[in-house]
Amino acid sequence: MTTVVIVIIVILVVLAALALFVLPRMREQAAERKRVQAQQHLQEASERSARAESTQAAAEEQVARARRERVEAEQRAADAEREAQQRLADAERDRAEAQRLQEQAGALDPTLRDGETVADSGYRTGDAAVEPGYAEGATTAGTHYRTSDAPVDPAYSEGGATADPTYRDVDGSTGDPRYRDSDGDPLR
Repeated sequence: MTTVVIVIIVILVVLAALALFVLPRMREQAAERKRVQAQQHLQEASERSARAESTQAAAEEQVARARRERVEAEQRAADAEREAQQRLADAERDRAEAQRLQEQAGALDPTLRDGETVADSGYRTGDAAVEPGYAEGATTAGTHYRTSDAPVDPAYSEGGATADPTYRDVDGSTGDPRYRDSDGDPLR
């Protein structure tokens, strides 16, 4: 029995020695694991914080850029509107000046009617009535200008390219080079 008691005491002493040496070591290892884990968390927090600051700075820059672009666009729109208003005002001034000049011209020469002017060539321009023999909006072709009450070639009054062979211009020619002599004078 004494041997059993001695064996039990030895086992208890060994367990106590193990507890004294092993438990603190286990506690140190647990504490070390916690410390490493805490460092990892701090490092991750630091990285996330740096990323968040970078993202925030980029977002703030983007917001500032968008505001600048909006202000610039508003400025461009205001400038364009101002320019358009200025052009409208200039056009209105030009219209008023044209009206004033028309009134002056009418006062100086009462035979001139509103919207009708006589050009240097003697042809009427503007809203003048179309002369007889000319189609509305038609122009003369080649050298055939209507300068008198001479007959008008119907092909020309219609804007056509060919003339009636019996047609004679004011100078008596047909305008066709086949009906001209070697000097270019019209045949009579």
